[in-house]
Amino acid sequence: QVQLVESGGGVVQAGDSLRLSCTASGLTFSTYAMGWFRQAPGKEREFVAAITRSGGSTYYTDSVKGRFTISRDNAKNTVYLQMNSLKPEDTADYYCASRGSDSLLLVHTLYRYWGQGTQVTVSS
Repeated sequence: QVQLVESGGGVVQAGDSLRLSCTASGLTFSTYAMGWFRQAPGKEREFVAAITRSGGSTYYTDSVKGRFTISRDNAKNTVYLQMNSLKPEDTADYYCASRGSDSLLLVHTLYRYWGQGTQVTVSS
């Protein structure tokens, strides 16, 4: 069956960096666009970043532009989220997800498969 497994979360201080990884199995990774979403306590899940199937295009929510970078390695079935200059407001559970199309990547309800999430806590 399809599995997406995130790793790399943790507790860091403001200004620090983290790199999240999401490794997929059970699907043909290169045929899926990948996205990162996050959900803070008491808040709705929100889009963070996405990358098209080829890796040729990336998208970011405004609050992380210039600080976060999404990338993928199709040979390793893995998508990454490099997070720099972390802020306390970045604290959330981070989820990766896959979508079998390069369109409408900001819409979380259109993603088919989801990981279990990894927690990121940024202290001030």
